[in-house]
Amino acid sequence: MSASLLLWGVLFSSVGMGYFIYGKKQNATVPLVCGIALMVIPYFITSVMVMVLLCAALIAVPYFIRL
Repeated sequence: MSASLLLWGVLFSSVGMGYFIYGKKQNATVPLVCGIALMVIPYFITSVMVMVLLCAALIAVPYFIRL
C-alpha cells in the first residue's frame, strides 16, 4: 500500500462522512448512498488513478441527481 493511496482514501472517506451526515439529517437518499459508497470504496480499490476517478464521479453525483 502506497502513501498516496492511503491519503486519497482518507480524503475521500472524510468527504463521504460529510455526505452521509448531510443525507441522514436531510433525509436525502442520494447523498446518503454516495457517502456510504465513498467510505467503503477506498478499502477495495488498489489503484490510485481508478480510486480518484471513481470517487470524483461519486462526489459529483449528488449535484446532478436530486431526488
